[in-house]
Amino acid sequence: MLETSARLLALLALMQSRPDWTGTELATRLGVSPRTIRNDIDRLRTLGYPVDATRGRAGSYRLGAGGRLPPLLLDDEEAVAVAIGLRVATGVAGITDAGERALAKLLQVLPSRLRPTVDALAATVDRGPENIGTDAPDPEVDPAVLAAAAQAIRDGEWLRFDYTDGARLVEPYRLLSWQRRWYLVARDPASGEWGTFRMDWVQPRMPTRRPFEPVALPGGDFTAFVLRSVASSGWIVHARLRVDAPAEAVLARINPTVGVVESIDSTTSVLVTGADSLDTIAAYIGMLRMPFTVESPIELRSHLARLAEVYRRASGHAPAR
Repeated sequence: MLETSARLLALLALMQSRPDWTGTELATRLGVSPRTIRNDIDRLRTLGYPVDATRGRAGSYRLGAGGRLPPLLLDDEEAVAVAIGLRVATGVAGITDAGERALAKLLQVLPSRLRPTVDALAATVDRGPENIGTDAPDPEVDPAVLAAAAQAIRDGEWLRFDYTDGARLVEPYRLLSWQRRWYLVARDPASGEWGTFRMDWVQPRMPTRRPFEPVALPGGDFTAFVLRSVASSGWIVHARLRVDAPAEAVLARINPTVGVVESIDSTTSVLVTGADSLDTIAAYIGMLRMPFTVESPIELRSHLARLAEVYRRASGHAPAR
C-alpha cells in the first residue's frame, strides 16, 4: 500500500487522466478502501485542489478548476513531447518567453533518465526559418483573442468582434493554424454565409452569452474550407489577374490553396490571389509563366514594371527607352 503522500500524488495523476472517477474505481486502482479515498479527497481540498463530487449511486469525483495548479504527473514520452513542443511553439504573442519559462521549470524536475534524450535533441536539432515565402513579418495573435474565440466555440455562443471591415457577429465553429497564421471558421447567422477570419485582425468584444444551434459546414472539412477561402479573403493585398490560358492550365501551375481560378472562356481565365505584400504577389505570379494582365490593384502594375527593369538589367539587355 502506498504511503499517504505518494498516494495523494497517485490520486492526482488518476484524476488528471480522465474527467470522472467513482470512489470505488479510485479505491481499486490504489488498493485502499473507499473511506480512505474520501479522506484523501478531503486532504486534497485542504491543500487547495478543488475536487467536485456528485452523490448517489452514480456519484463520482472530478478535479475542478481553480485553486492551485496540480502537479503535472507526466510519463516519459509525455515529458519529452512537452519539452520538444515548448522549443518550437510559435505564432502567439508572448509564447516564446512563456515557453522558455515553462521549459526551465520542466527541466528542473525532469528525471535523470530522460535528460540525455532531451539534451541530445536540444543540442542536435536546429530550427530553420519559417518565414521564407514572404517579406512581410510574421503576425502574432494575442492569447486572449484565441481564448475568447475558443471559449465561444466550446460553449456554442455567438462571437462579436471588430474586424478590418467593421463589427461582426458570427457563429464560431473552428480555429485553424496554417502558414504561421491563425484563422477562425464562422457562419453569419443573418445571411447563412460561411467565412474565414484572420485572428490577428480580430478584436473581440464582450461575450454575448447567446447560444446558437450548430449547422453543418457544407463539405464538412474545415481545413479544406480555410485553404480555399484564404486565397480570396485572408491577405493584406489581393490581386485579380486576367490570364491568357484556360482555367485548367492555370490550376496546373499553382497550388489551389494560394488562388481561386475562374474560367472566362476556352482560352482565358481569371486568377484571384493574395499575399501580405506586393513583392510576394509579384514573385508568385511570375512563376505562372503565362501571359497575364493585372486588373487590380493598380499599384501592382507599376511594381511589376520596376521589377521588369531590374530583371532586364540582370539579363544583360539594355534598359527600355
